[in-house]
Amino acid sequence: MSLSDQSCRTPDVLHEKHLYPRTMSRAGDNWILVVYSGVYSYVVGKSGMGRQGNRASSSPPKYKGNNSMFIGEYEHTLDDKKRVSLPKAFRAGLGERMVITRGLDNCLFVYSQKNWSKVAAKLEKLSFAQADTRGFNRFILSGAAEVETDSLGRILIPEHQKQFAGLSKTIVFAGVSDRVEVWDAETWKAYKARIEKQADAMSEKLGEIGAL
Repeated sequence: MSLSDQSCRTPDVLHEKHLYPRTMSRAGDNWILVVYSGVYSYVVGKSGMGRQGNRASSSPPKYKGNNSMFIGEYEHTLDDKKRVSLPKAFRAGLGERMVITRGLDNCLFVYSQKNWSKVAAKLEKLSFAQADTRGFNRFILSGAAEVETDSLGRILIPEHQKQFAGLSKTIVFAGVSDRVEVWDAETWKAYKARIEKQADAMSEKLGEIGAL
């Protein structure tokens, strides 16, 4: 199948049984990789040309996780050794090494190394003269740990992070833009029920400030 076709299948690395289909859609002379759940990413190039100006191969460009938006939620099991398998839909975007830290609302934040560098750079710019910024820096940075996937695609949740998020046997991975959040399943269920009831009010407030 050539890039002159109107659509083609995406790389197998992004496929998971319960996910929606993904396609390479044509927009003029550009191709855009569209993923409807898991990771939303795009690879853009001149039709028929590779990134270096060479003729493109007959297969779609490989996903490299350079421009990704994590979406969707997945339920997984935490074993007795605090290991859990990453959802296949998130693995390419997070890479083999990632940073996990304490997040807000009693969950954990997981960042790819690239996105973590952006977060750390922003925190570095905060004034240490203010108590609130010192406290937030300590909260995020001192609680962070770099983790690596094993041969089965699992990561190890550090004990202090497991305790902070109150993780039990069943946990939820939720894709939230540039990061993945890790929740205890029951905590996530209660939180989701609460924000779903407030969705209309929140959208009105965002509309007032021009965010929607």
